[in-house]
Amino acid sequence: MALTVETRDPYTAGHQVRVAKLATMIAREMNLSQDQVEGVNMAAEIHDIGKISVPAEILSKPSKLSDIEFQLIKIHPEAGYNIVKDIDFPWPIGTMIVQHHERINGSGYPKGLKGEEILPETRVLSVADVVEAIASHRPYRPAYGIDIAIDEISQNKGILYDPETVDACLRLIKDKGFKFE
Repeated sequence: MALTVETRDPYTAGHQVRVAKLATMIAREMNLSQDQVEGVNMAAEIHDIGKISVPAEILSKPSKLSDIEFQLIKIHPEAGYNIVKDIDFPWPIGTMIVQHHERINGSGYPKGLKGEEILPETRVLSVADVVEAIASHRPYRPAYGIDIAIDEISQNKGILYDPETVDACLRLIKDKGFKFE
């Protein structure tokens, strides 16, 4: 499933794999149960599956997206949920996928969920997704690098991102030497 998205969005090739690696390590660092760690890993591996419903020219556009184009991108969490909702996973994969752009202050999408309304596993996935996206190259900008990613999650800890998750991610990167390959 992960490869399906990457064939349509080559600029984020490996994104889901890198997010899964970091998210899994964050979940372990937070001492989530082995079951939760496995669920986070699976959801992270396919969290952008809904991008197959977004036109390829928008996914690979080398300049800023228009408001309409960004609205089309914003449907990918719900599209992803619709793709996996009937698959009998042992974890709430569909919920994690649909929630991965939610933010703890309610400013995310698609539903504007807040705090505890967002699954703990999704809060882990969200931080890993943001860190990887900022640190890596995108069609419309060069990679900003890990330092900018760290600044983003640090400055928005407790605002956009779960504080415990941010702390675990920062320990992995700053103290334990985590790096994307």
